[in-house]
Amino acid sequence: MGQKLTSQSSKTKKKKDQTFSENQIIHNSPDNIDEPMIIESSCVNFNFVLKNVAEIPSFVWHLTDVQKLNLSHNRLAKLPPALGKLEQIVVLNLNGNNIVYLPREIGLLKNLKVLFVNMNFLYDVPEELSLCSKLEVLSLSHNCISGLPTTYSDLTNLRKLNLSNNWIVNIPVSVFQMRNLNFLHLGSNKIENISDNIKQLECLKIFIVENNKIRVLPRSICSLSTLELLNADFNVLKTLPDDLFMLNRLSRIAWNPVDKGLHIINNPLGDPLADLARGGLSMLFDYLKDRKKIM
Repeated sequence: MGQKLTSQSSKTKKKKDQTFSENQIIHNSPDNIDEPMIIESSCVNFNFVLKNVAEIPSFVWHLTDVQKLNLSHNRLAKLPPALGKLEQIVVLNLNGNNIVYLPREIGLLKNLKVLFVNMNFLYDVPEELSLCSKLEVLSLSHNCISGLPTTYSDLTNLRKLNLSNNWIVNIPVSVFQMRNLNFLHLGSNKIENISDNIKQLECLKIFIVENNKIRVLPRSICSLSTLELLNADFNVLKTLPDDLFMLNRLSRIAWNPVDKGLHIINNPLGDPLADLARGGLSMLFDYLKDRKKIM
């Protein structure tokens, strides 16, 4: 008897049939997941989560109409070049695997908008990903990445970039060309300096650089008038730029990591900045304004 598969994992599993969506795939042999598949209609969403597999069944690479593919939390060490056949993919989730590298063929996914590869073992990422010009969300946290290819400057539609918990010392130059970024997470790296080029990210609303080794916030960061959250906690900041008060969308001194506002309390700020920050944002900004007038 055949086995029915669909795209939504939220459906309940039956003894003989497993339903994921109304778009059905008929599997010829329920005992061998690598047997050829007969596709009755297009499979839009396909989940293959928590299967504890080291290799994805070959039939997956024949789902040419799939738009959302979730292969997260398995034991995958790599993906085959056949990934490039899935040209309709919009969302690809590879979180929580053992992936060491991504195939160059990922650049063939011209419709890709969202890519998650968190919690893997990537040391670098392929230049060809820059060919995915529709990419809007790229999350590469908890890997071993120290930089990005310069070609990633072509990802001009990228809005959210997460590079947290990696081995980054210098913010990749290509990041400053991603002019539509509104979310940039670089927390828990080894960053010591923030380039003046940060001012080029004029759409940035959320900028997280907590838990690094940053000694100074550049004056150019004060030109990012769209910033609603600036998290520079757990660095080695001793002073603050006088023009910081220009960031008038920062609503408060924030303590909770998820709150919007200015996160700076957990730094070795010199006097009187530490006490002023504890007194609130208005008190701190008034002091910085007065200090700027004097200078």
